[in-house]
Amino acid sequence: MASVHESLYFNPMMTNGVVHANVFGIKDWVTPYKISVLALLYEMTAAKISLLERRRLNKLILPLQQGPDLSLGQFLRTVEECCPQTAYAIKLRLQEMAEGELKDMEYFFSTLPTPFTAFDSEAYKTSVVGLFMRHMLLAYNKLSFSQVYKLYKSLQEYYHSHCSKPSEGQVSLSVLAADDSDMDLTSTEDTVGDRMESKALDTPLHLSELRIDNAPSKGPLSQKQAEYFLARQAYLMKNDENKALKPAELQEELNNMLKFNPDFAEAHYLNYLNSMRVQDIFLSTHSLLHYFDRFILSGNDGKSNGDEGYGRSLRYAALNLASLHCRFGHYQQADLALQEAIRIAQESNDHVCLQHCLSWVYTLEQMKGFDSTVLTEDSVKMAAQFCLPYLASLGIQSLVQQGATQGKTAHKLMDALKDTDILHWKHSLSELIEISLAQTTSIWRMYGKSTMALQQAQLLLNMSSLEPVNFGVQQNNTEAFAIALCHLAELHAEQGLYGAVSEILQHLKEQFPPHTQHAKLWMLCDLKIQFDRHMNKGKYLLAEPLVAAISALNKTEGLYRKAQVLKALNRSTEAHKILQQLQVHCERTKCTEIIIRAMLSMAEHHWESSGFSTALPLVLQALALAREHHLQALASETILHLAFTQLMLGVPEQALCVLHEAMEPILAHGAVLDKGRAMLLAARCQMAVAGFKPNGQGQPDLPLIRLAVASLNEAAAYFSKLNCKERLRDVSYLQAQLHRSLGQTLQSNKSSMLFRLLNQELQSPAPPVSMRL
Repeated sequence: MASVHESLYFNPMMTNGVVHANVFGIKDWVTPYKISVLALLYEMTAAKISLLERRRLNKLILPLQQGPDLSLGQFLRTVEECCPQTAYAIKLRLQEMAEGELKDMEYFFSTLPTPFTAFDSEAYKTSVVGLFMRHMLLAYNKLSFSQVYKLYKSLQEYYHSHCSKPSEGQVSLSVLAADDSDMDLTSTEDTVGDRMESKALDTPLHLSELRIDNAPSKGPLSQKQAEYFLARQAYLMKNDENKALKPAELQEELNNMLKFNPDFAEAHYLNYLNSMRVQDIFLSTHSLLHYFDRFILSGNDGKSNGDEGYGRSLRYAALNLASLHCRFGHYQQADLALQEAIRIAQESNDHVCLQHCLSWVYTLEQMKGFDSTVLTEDSVKMAAQFCLPYLASLGIQSLVQQGATQGKTAHKLMDALKDTDILHWKHSLSELIEISLAQTTSIWRMYGKSTMALQQAQLLLNMSSLEPVNFGVQQNNTEAFAIALCHLAELHAEQGLYGAVSEILQHLKEQFPPHTQHAKLWMLCDLKIQFDRHMNKGKYLLAEPLVAAISALNKTEGLYRKAQVLKALNRSTEAHKILQQLQVHCERTKCTEIIIRAMLSMAEHHWESSGFSTALPLVLQALALAREHHLQALASETILHLAFTQLMLGVPEQALCVLHEAMEPILAHGAVLDKGRAMLLAARCQMAVAGFKPNGQGQPDLPLIRLAVASLNEAAAYFSKLNCKERLRDVSYLQAQLHRSLGQTLQSNKSSMLFRLLNQELQSPAPPVSMRL
């Protein structure tokens, strides 16, 4: 027990042996709940407890001491989960005091083993337990007789309130504490007077890990309880927002806290963070400004003179206001606030603040859609000069992101990220390590290396965080984790593993509820996967309503999906207009991936009117653009379009030669749909090269025909994984013809029957096989 005590931390609120009153007017010491904690410590010292139970109880010591007061039922239930024997002994000890006389409580304090009364006590002077006992004894010894009597009556009420209610296994009761305002621990005079008849409820502020009931808190809090609550909620909002209080509940608690102390700056800042969760621009701005106003008034600006501290708060207030407007997309207001922060920082010659401002300048330029490479490079150089590794690493990661969109080669980007990783591990910047891994995953996905992307995502999810994990947090809920999980969901969907996709999305929904700031990531991912599934199954009318939802989250993706649906519904003119608008928009925003996809879709429109020669320049332009930006997946898809166009133009040998170039990366990293399309196209090219004629004329090359049959069988296996019935219909049609030419009547009849069943189920005429890839 002593070893655990020596490893715990404690921040005593005592100066020269006097317990000070705090700004909330409520005292932290000598309450019935704290007497229960003393009883726990006494039983841990006196009784024989197993090592496992002792370890469990030791983990409870710090939360029980520093956390809010609990009801006796909650306290006993918490202890019983660790050691039922100790919980029973504590209840007997409290019963002896509560049902006895005042001398029983005095006897308990007199016999309590402490470093001052028992030399063989395990409660060392420097341990958490030793300091806690010292505070309790000093505060208890300062009480007047009437205050001791008041404490005794409060202990009786505390105990009997637990026993008076019916139990259901272990009773869960509301917290009932004595009115500490009736017990002035900083005075030895009897100031109670007529107030002894009054009672007040002192309920805790929040649902901590030691609470189960949902009773809201209404009373004032001690300074320590308030600080504990604020620290816990801020930590949970950063690392596991799902476990923090819901925005409405947290807002109510903060309002209650600010009612008793309106100048509590930290409460205003937590209010600002809470408002950001629900995208409340008015309340978040209001709380942020109030935080800096109270921060200046409290004199916490630093140890410099008043003018310097005041100016420092002003420039960082303007900088935070600029970041707030950036988050909400108010670029003009953000620019004005940023200019104000830069002006004040220049007047004060604050280079660190100026460096932060420069990082937000290039971030704001990126948000506006401008090229900020030069500004970012300057920011990285200045951050390295002023020994600001966090800002330098962020700048390098921003340069990597810009380089990826500008077509830089993968090895250059990975080398830059490797250098930043060294910086992260050197300075233990765990948050930036997560961002780096998520960024690496996205880059590999963009380049079409699905295996590497899967490896990086798994590496992030299985990495042990360098941050201290408190409050039962098991996994971070940062944006990097959300991005990695979304990539995993899309990668599994591409392989037709929809069972795993549903599990990943379910975890995302639990880890990032809809009210959290990163929920839009999985919402868009879920909608895209649903849309692709409906399109693969040929259920275009079910896919059409999803377009509006996708557009609400991402306008570019929404336009592209709308064009796909319109094309599938044979509304080609409308789809072509949307694709032209999309291409212009993406050229302005430099979204290369969507530009290439738009070109390929427009080429498919030309196929429908047999304009294969007019589609060829579009396909070649898309291929050049994909190779220029090293987008292997898109380049492979473009080669499929090129091979199909050449097949339709009557050069199947050249088409088959081109197709072999894309086959290896598609089979290694491509989606199941792309694998099936590639094998189906290969079979058609082989049929054309073999001289196959549907009417049975001529003598086809039988080895090539058998090779085409094998390719079709493989394509059917891929399409079956996705339940792609329209493409399975095309495959079964070609299989029936090939089996008939080979004299395989049984297999031909089987394929014909499958074609008929699929055709009846789809209830839509089969488009000419020669008109689509």
